[in-house]
Amino acid sequence: MPALAASALLLAAGCSSPPSQAAPPASTAGSRADASPDSTDRSLTVAAAPAGTATATARPGSAGGKAHRTKLSVSSYDGKTGRAVISSNGRTGKPSSAPPASSPTANSPAPGTSPSASEAGPGTTPETPHRTAVGDVIASAPAPGAPEGLLAKVTKVIGETPEGTEVQTEPAQLNALLGDDTAKGSVPVAPADFDIDELLPDVDVSWSRTRDTHIGPEGATVPLGSLRLDVRTDLPSVGNATASASASASASVEGFVQVAPQVDFRYGGQGTGSTPASAYLGVSGDWTSGWALKGRAGASAAPTRIPFATLHADPVLQVGPVPVVVNLDLTLYLRISGDGKVTVDVEQNLKGDFKAGGTFGLGQGWTPVSSADMTSTPVKTTVTSAGSVQAALGAEASVGLYGSVGVVADLAPYVRGEATGTVTGTDDVFTFDGSWAVHGGVDLNGALRLQLSVFGTPVLQRNIPLGSVHREWKLAGGETS
Repeated sequence: MPALAASALLLAAGCSSPPSQAAPPASTAGSRADASPDSTDRSLTVAAAPAGTATATARPGSAGGKAHRTKLSVSSYDGKTGRAVISSNGRTGKPSSAPPASSPTANSPAPGTSPSASEAGPGTTPETPHRTAVGDVIASAPAPGAPEGLLAKVTKVIGETPEGTEVQTEPAQLNALLGDDTAKGSVPVAPADFDIDELLPDVDVSWSRTRDTHIGPEGATVPLGSLRLDVRTDLPSVGNATASASASASASVEGFVQVAPQVDFRYGGQGTGSTPASAYLGVSGDWTSGWALKGRAGASAAPTRIPFATLHADPVLQVGPVPVVVNLDLTLYLRISGDGKVTVDVEQNLKGDFKAGGTFGLGQGWTPVSSADMTSTPVKTTVTSAGSVQAALGAEASVGLYGSVGVVADLAPYVRGEATGTVTGTDDVFTFDGSWAVHGGVDLNGALRLQLSVFGTPVLQRNIPLGSVHREWKLAGGETS
């Protein structure tokens, strides 16, 4: 079926690769911000964060308070109260070698000597050990109690515990850490980063970690960095409840989608206390798919939606010294509608790309970005009987930062069959006099959410529609008698 999708769209494996194993080359790719000559020296690298990436802190408004990597870690976090326990030296418990906060050492630079974000590309800035204090803004990769990462400001130091320093926090914004730096990049999401929940029996996920390591059913060839989802299910068939439907009245859909999703991120800062000049967050990718719809489904005019898998990933982008946690959720579904009269036998291949996100500029505020471009090749097309049917294999995706949803998109490639005319006979033997046609198409829609204020931009007063993308093309048609 017009598969996706994931795009927005993409999918995944419920397995994660051990830290000792190398990630796919695509998953470690990053890019440097495109900046003007005047800002080149402040352009931060955007890349996939290494395992165990360091927590970053900043203290806006203080001398030397720019973001830098530290040996602090989040031991626990309570999202309901905003309380967190922060340990030093990158481990829980009070390190026996940690000096008192009032006794700086050569290994604990004073605030005025902390490295700046612009000096802190991945692997270049030493981790700075210190205890947390009021005014610190903390950015952490997923941690206990904060599975989607943590971006918070310390408002009160409550006291010491065996696990570390207990603090009260409030939500913070990225501009407090990135300040007047700039960053731009796209980072692939490794297939192993996804957790998947299969909602139907016949769902298979496959991907390749290396050229010699394959996850999933045999025979499914998947390029490195791509994720493939195969699905097959019977659809409601047409027939009397007291009698079995004939062979021509049963319906099924099966197919696969192969996707290589990536997260797109951009930030152009004007300072820790100022709205950034630009920002962007989105998801994009390429897909290839093949699918088949056969039989006569017992559809209704109102679309029936059948979810068959949910996927979740929290890829961490390393933006200079700052771990930026992106939350990607996907719900994959089948959708069918029609009058339950038309019988189809359609196969086709799809190939294309998609993009969905939101971009911010000082002049226009937040505006949507959405596009979907695909081509299809019908392999087999037949429509019999009179009526109409539309079926889609789609994906609803949401992407956000640190647990705050920013963009929601729904990508649904579909096939639509219709026939008009006169039918005589039975489901087994009939004649048809009229015309028929099969169309392929794609729908893309969604919305920007107010939570995009995590960048430090003004809060949206309402959701902003992405703007619908609708394309349809004829696969085949004709007249019969």
